[in-house]
Amino acid sequence: MPSADASLRSIGVGLRGHDNALGFIRLVLAFVVLVDHSFPLGGFDEGFSRYTGEQANLGALAVGGFFAISGYLIAKSGLSTDLLQFLWRRALRIFPGFLVVLLVAAFAVGPVIWMLDGHTFLSYFALAPGSPWHYLASNWTLAIGSYGIRDIFATTTPYGLLTGASVFNGSLWSLTYEWTCYLVIAVLLVTAVLRKARLVVAVIVVALFVAQILQILQPHAVESVFPLLTSELMLRLSYPFMVGALIAVYSRSVPLDHRLGVISGIVYFATLFTGGYAVFGVPAGVYFVLWLGAVLPAPLRRVGRTNDYSYGVYIYGFLVQQTLAYFGLYRLGYLPFLLGATAITAGCAWLSWHVIEKRAMMLKDWGPGRGIAHWYRLGRGLLIGRRKLRPVTEISNAAADPAGIPTRNRTSIRSH
Repeated sequence: MPSADASLRSIGVGLRGHDNALGFIRLVLAFVVLVDHSFPLGGFDEGFSRYTGEQANLGALAVGGFFAISGYLIAKSGLSTDLLQFLWRRALRIFPGFLVVLLVAAFAVGPVIWMLDGHTFLSYFALAPGSPWHYLASNWTLAIGSYGIRDIFATTTPYGLLTGASVFNGSLWSLTYEWTCYLVIAVLLVTAVLRKARLVVAVIVVALFVAQILQILQPHAVESVFPLLTSELMLRLSYPFMVGALIAVYSRSVPLDHRLGVISGIVYFATLFTGGYAVFGVPAGVYFVLWLGAVLPAPLRRVGRTNDYSYGVYIYGFLVQQTLAYFGLYRLGYLPFLLGATAITAGCAWLSWHVIEKRAMMLKDWGPGRGIAHWYRLGRGLLIGRRKLRPVTEISNAAADPAGIPTRNRTSIRSH
């Protein structure tokens, strides 16, 4: 249960360090994405969005929650690191796991399904549009340019029949938007906004609030007023991210109040089912999620403290579900399909964390992770040390003649 004096603390105190339930919440959100994707990937009807007036489905809500938590944590990271450390650590967290899941799709799942479809192993690797090489080259930067390989899954899964497309991993689309948000924080870091001009973050949030209203009233007006928000997805995801970042930079002043937490939850769900979610529900939801992260009981705060499987669940879930759909598990019904996908995805997430992600994060203080100041001092020290070194010939002459007079000149003086 939350402590009795929780309402007397700031949200920064409630979420300090790793003593919070944000890891647990992220794991739940990753599972919600699995629940949502099981509908289209298994060929089942998804009815939740009808209850929200098509404002959002379960997957969109979960991704919004991810961005809210990410906005808070990434801004906090920006407040405690320099630019080099920030970019290095963010890259270590997102790229290794991402690149490996691309390789798993291209060189493990792909060739197996290709041969099961009656093709030869070597033909799978032939250079051509839609090849695994094209898949890797189109996606490795996080900007997903190709979702499929050689039309695999296009005619052998419910989702393929629904869309007419080969899709290996439809969850990866959000990562490029998350990385873009990281770069926004990097700009705010290098311009000292995070530490010395926090009001600018508030101005950005207000601008996004206005953009959300414009998007509802006149969608094309957003492009002319906010050129960087021409993508509806960029607008939808940057809004909770920046609200989370705003709470982070003012975390010592934002109260951790049970009344605010409950009210924010009511506003979140009320707008979700009645209207106004994109404008008013999102910021309310950000506070609600962070409040939960601070007040959920101690056993839940231990989840994800040392082992964070949420990212692995997110990046492997879709691929696992598509593969299981190919083998026909969806024919047993929605629940068996979901449970089977959850079990296998959990195993993939475990491997991803312990074999790839955790090992990558061990390098966070290595090389660029030491920070600009370290490398500046090292470079300056080497430069000063080099200037202090005297040429070897000069040192040899000085050692041979303590008077510092070259031998030839000294002999000449004596001869006179």
